[in-house]
Amino acid sequence: MDFQPLQALPSAPRASSSTNPHSRHFHSFRHPLFIKHAAPVTHIHFSPSKPHRYAATASTRVIVYAPKTGKPVKTVTRFKDVARCGEFRKDGKLMVAGSDDGLVQIFDVGSRAVLRTMKEHNQPVHVTHFSPHLPQVLSGSDDRTVKVWDVTTQECLHTFEGHTDYVRAAVFATPHTILSSSYDSTVRLWDARLPPDQANTLTMRHGGAPVEDVAVFPSGGVALSAGGPILRVWDLAMGRCLRALSNHQKTITSLAFDGTRGRVLTAGLDAMVKAYDVAEWKVVHTMRYPAPVLSLAISPDDTHIAAGMTDGTLSVRRRDPKASEAAAHDAKQAVIASGAYDYFADMEAVFGRGHIKAKRRDVPVLAAADEVRVETRRRERLREFDRYLKAFKYSAALDAGLKKVGCVEEAG
Repeated sequence: MDFQPLQALPSAPRASSSTNPHSRHFHSFRHPLFIKHAAPVTHIHFSPSKPHRYAATASTRVIVYAPKTGKPVKTVTRFKDVARCGEFRKDGKLMVAGSDDGLVQIFDVGSRAVLRTMKEHNQPVHVTHFSPHLPQVLSGSDDRTVKVWDVTTQECLHTFEGHTDYVRAAVFATPHTILSSSYDSTVRLWDARLPPDQANTLTMRHGGAPVEDVAVFPSGGVALSAGGPILRVWDLAMGRCLRALSNHQKTITSLAFDGTRGRVLTAGLDAMVKAYDVAEWKVVHTMRYPAPVLSLAISPDDTHIAAGMTDGTLSVRRRDPKASEAAAHDAKQAVIASGAYDYFADMEAVFGRGHIKAKRRDVPVLAAADEVRVETRRRERLREFDRYLKAFKYSAALDAGLKKVGCVEEAG
């Protein structure tokens, strides 16, 4: 039996709100900026392309802000009624938005000119998104339908009918599948390749509360829905709920991924924003705001957090990324953009430290540096009184222990 050293009494931990890396990360967002609007800020969206400008939708306008200065650079006012869900295309050159008069409009961000107008909805349009893969636009309306439009021809390609109440959230899960939610407390998955009567391939019931927002992980296999104070995690392959989390006191209004897709943030009418670690689905950080939060967005480079509130306040928190962090992000994006084959064929990009070098020239390289690793264990050194105890010298162990206590008292 191995010798077991004496265990010291645990000391009281120091009180700190940033003991985990997640809290330290969110505490680095320090430079708060508050921008006042005349109406509630119902939607915020960051441009996927640099410099990651963000658009805030409030009342009858969509205002585009510069991320560094926080000043408006463009204001789109071509709406006859309340504007909804202003969002950028992936290149940042076009913007789509709905309105309460049932129109879906596409704008040129540079000139603010209306390029396309789609008008088949007969109720307010609360949801608009560009497809990240195809030249298409998604819209969801209070007329209980979800539509997919062709940007080039302005024609409606698909109309999905099945919800029995207002549609308030919808996203592209894959290039051909759409996830939508409604005030009828359901989350539905649609396949655009099937006939209209068979397009609703999956229906999931969130609960008794209206579903305010949905989100899909980049893989397309796991989805999130927010209704009432409950956040649910869904397996889209099986159509079952994996997790049900209730950490808000009031209705959750918005969902957002951080730049790494490793955390999910939820905003609610309890004026709280909570961050979850997707590995364990535990709350790792909480942010408080002065008013109920209606909209939430995080920049793709993970440097800005923007929240829109019911009193018309737009709060933007900013952090300064490290030079190494920015370089690593750019390098990762460049490798991914170069193609999957190049990414996985480049062993140095995968393993980081090259290959094992052979001592002789005629010996071939056998493996990558991190593929073969020999674990070494250092022998633990025992304290003085533990060494005496191990040798059954109890009096010497007592003297050594008292000597150490005396040294500590003198130092104190």
